[in-house]
Amino acid sequence: MASHSNQIKKIAMIGCGSMGGGMALLFAEKGIAVSLQDPSTENMDSVMESANKDGLSDRISKYNDNKALCESLDTPKVFVWSLPHGSVGDTVLGGLMPYLDKGDIIIDCGNEHWQNTERRQGKCSVRGIRYVGCGVSGGYQAARRGPSMCPGGDDAALDIVLPTLQMVAAKASDGSACVGRIGVGGAGHYCKMIHNGIEHGMMSAISEAWAIMHKGMGLSLPNIGKTFKEWSSERELKNTFLLDIGVDICQEKEGKVLESVEDKVVQDVTGEEGTGIWSNDEAIEQHVPAPTLATAHFLRLASSDLHQRRVIQKTSGGDHPPKPLEEANQHPMDFLNDLKLAVYVACLAAYIQGLNTIDQANKNKRFNIDYSELLQVWRNGCIIRSDHINEDLLAPIFANGAEYTNPLYVPGIVKELKEGFAALRRITKLAVAADHVVPALGATLEYLKYQTSTDLPTSFYEAELDYFGSHMFDKKGEDPEGRPETGKHHYEWKLA
Repeated sequence: MASHSNQIKKIAMIGCGSMGGGMALLFAEKGIAVSLQDPSTENMDSVMESANKDGLSDRISKYNDNKALCESLDTPKVFVWSLPHGSVGDTVLGGLMPYLDKGDIIIDCGNEHWQNTERRQGKCSVRGIRYVGCGVSGGYQAARRGPSMCPGGDDAALDIVLPTLQMVAAKASDGSACVGRIGVGGAGHYCKMIHNGIEHGMMSAISEAWAIMHKGMGLSLPNIGKTFKEWSSERELKNTFLLDIGVDICQEKEGKVLESVEDKVVQDVTGEEGTGIWSNDEAIEQHVPAPTLATAHFLRLASSDLHQRRVIQKTSGGDHPPKPLEEANQHPMDFLNDLKLAVYVACLAAYIQGLNTIDQANKNKRFNIDYSELLQVWRNGCIIRSDHINEDLLAPIFANGAEYTNPLYVPGIVKELKEGFAALRRITKLAVAADHVVPALGATLEYLKYQTSTDLPTSFYEAELDYFGSHMFDKKGEDPEGRPETGKHHYEWKLA
């Protein structure tokens, strides 16, 4: 039972797929008795088989009905969910409700939409049931050995569950647990959603660099793996998870496995994943420019429908294949250093865009987010792990609970972006001229240009809006603050 020391001794794991099954074994390994429930007997049997191999079979059992499941638990009953997003959670909650008592705890570790989380929190609170929305990152492998965990909910619930989550979460290099008190309501799932948007931006930039090296420079996949390993050992991209797994992917069977992989990401359109869609929705809803995240998503969408691309290619009579980059091979070391800096700037920009989206949502939705805790969650066990960006650049801004500061206002971060700008521009120029696909790198270049400019082409845009819609405008020299507020002037460009 959950004693005064907050030691949870029994949990129910509802949802025993790759993520839930891995977490069930992890909890059991930490000495917690786990009761399994899943509509798939095969899933539960698979977990039981793994438990037997790992010497954990005495701590794991399976149940097919809610009554027996609940009777197997202590008081208060503690449930950990690993469910698909959407209505499944409502169905599971409805089935459990007759057996739940005041003080029982649900820890929803699925990638759920934050509004669903808050709706269920409201439904549970009237019964005195505690519902924690806890985003989990790192994939199924991390679920087994220690994931990054991003919980949000009321303080009383977090007081109870945090000691147990700290025990199972990934550990940073200093041994601290990559879990924290993120905020109230749906804050945990919201921040995990934006984490995935950042992830997509970083993945796109790294994938674009991989293609430039392979198709533009003619590097073998094992050699690209060596390059990624070097990048991840150096300052800018030190210990970046996506580079580290890229090493394995490029070198597995001399790259032959990778060569067989189709260029098709389908998770968004098949409904397996909603976070990429929601994160971009939120950036727009919060009026935050996040082009690195958005264009990465559009690339995924285009890639998903290979059939459509084939039809369009046939209709247009061909495509635009990437050409060799002769200049890159004339000075390969210089080019690869530029490419590393370009990827670094794109990854840093993805972080900034994600954090700025979270900040606006925090103001509007009153999540009360603790940014130092959030960055602690992202130190290890998660997909966007990148030591220099997180620990050296961002963490000092929010140390000791400091209020949010836009990273683009921080001289040290701006200095890094300025130093990488020329390299990003050179890479983008060469890549575009040779028809390489570089949406995230290109969008990041434009982002840095328009975020630092006070002379955008939107003055003409604003004039056209005023011409056909009387939308009003500010006159130059009369808007010292420059806030996003309606202008004071209208010009009658043409009499109605």
